[in-house]
Amino acid sequence: MPASSRIYGLIFDLDGTLVQSSLDFDAIRRELGLPPGEPLLEVLARLPASQARHGLAVLERHEEHAAQRATATPGVVELLAWLARRKVRAGVLTRSARRFALASLARTGLQCDPVLGREDAPPKPDPAGIWSICDYWGLRPEQTAMVGDYRFDIEAGRRAGVRTVLYTGGREPTEEELSWGADLVLGCFLKAEKLLEWLE
Repeated sequence: MPASSRIYGLIFDLDGTLVQSSLDFDAIRRELGLPPGEPLLEVLARLPASQARHGLAVLERHEEHAAQRATATPGVVELLAWLARRKVRAGVLTRSARRFALASLARTGLQCDPVLGREDAPPKPDPAGIWSICDYWGLRPEQTAMVGDYRFDIEAGRRAGVRTVLYTGGREPTEEELSWGADLVLGCFLKAEKLLEWLE
């Protein structure tokens, strides 16, 4: 990899990537009477104002509950330490509210800067939050990568012009996940040698 294309910043998704929590989107949809599989924020944005406020309150209750039980994904502490030693920046871009993201990070002892939630930028797959973090770091998109476990993470990264890493949590990726077009597939942070080589 040419020096000009070395990666100097990693932007992480939060739930299901950096941390594991009890956030159950299907349970939230059932409580709100929403169709299965529909992205919550987009559905709430289409509802009348009073219903949207109620839906957001339900979502935030679940997010708060999940933040209180969050645990660091195995291998993440070591990965973040490795990045810090090599002066590679680490930030978070999540569709959750920022205060719950910060609570999850505080509970797990993980340090990332910046931490952007849905109130800071349009939610993924919109690329604006990625560009905002690149500007904050003073890095070009091609010097940055987006790491996440869902198609919105990969789509946002591709739209932003950064490289993308699909995290699968220890399992083989499905054909659908491979079709998202991530530059790298990583099964486990405990075995991140492939990622570390790729970064450098």
